[in-house]
Amino acid sequence: MAPGALVPISRLSATASIADHSPAWYVNSMHTTLQPEKPKHFSEKITLVCERDVAYESPDHLVPKGTRTNNTRNKRFNRKLYWLFFDRYVHSQLKILDIGCSGGGFVRDCIDSGCLAIGLEGSDYSKKRKRAEWATIPDFLFTCDVTKTFELKLDTASQDRERIQFDAVTSWEVLEHIHDRDLDQLAANVKKHLAPHGLWIMSVSSEDDIVDGVNLHQTVKPREWWIARFKTLGLHNIDGYIDYFNTQFVRGPKTGNPGFHLVLSMSPTDAPKIPRVSWGQYFYDRWLGSDVQKILRRLVVGDELE
Repeated sequence: MAPGALVPISRLSATASIADHSPAWYVNSMHTTLQPEKPKHFSEKITLVCERDVAYESPDHLVPKGTRTNNTRNKRFNRKLYWLFFDRYVHSQLKILDIGCSGGGFVRDCIDSGCLAIGLEGSDYSKKRKRAEWATIPDFLFTCDVTKTFELKLDTASQDRERIQFDAVTSWEVLEHIHDRDLDQLAANVKKHLAPHGLWIMSVSSEDDIVDGVNLHQTVKPREWWIARFKTLGLHNIDGYIDYFNTQFVRGPKTGNPGFHLVLSMSPTDAPKIPRVSWGQYFYDRWLGSDVQKILRRLVVGDELE
């Protein structure tokens, strides 16, 4: 089977394929919650070297909206991400970079799961106000204009200040905020921080977002345009991963944000193999966060899912 190909639905496994791996981890219920017997620790120092510490000219900084309110997270996405990188998650430390981290909720969840996770945000709105997770994990959240050159380094015992190579880079409704002329530099920044096997996972809005007469979305294009644009930059979309995450992303249509998802790889032959999923997992993903599930929860519990 070609790298990145999804196992057809007719061949889905009836059981989770990770159950026979390291005894230090176990499968909690059919929905594959990975839990460590002992928490992982992190003591190295993270250093950010950047050309510009805030995206001063960005409409999102001048007219803050998402950076003022968003702190979205989806632990189901996290579990599926850990499963995708299972060997690295268990035997070393999964490294995740969230570009456009807003309140830092996703980064915090990754850290709590034992990952090395770092968030970059173009506006200093949340940092100045210590909003959301900026008050709890300030050493892992940084402001930075990602359309200018930047470098994240890690001070280690064996070698000082080596550039971090991430297993996954995420961008939740960030790309449409970047002007087309700045995409080349952003992609170059991501590529130099992405491990050869790494993935750049993103949601992209397909609509304008006008606040006080200012359109916060500077590049509104169809999905095909983005795929072709990234291909010119040496990044290839693999739709098999879209099927694997199966609507369970941090942001996207299920969170009320019209648009689509892309999962990019510099080297599809080095990208992680897509795990098998059970029928139960497949339908659970489709159900979780759906309109019907939200309505039933509201009727039974009295509140809506975040």
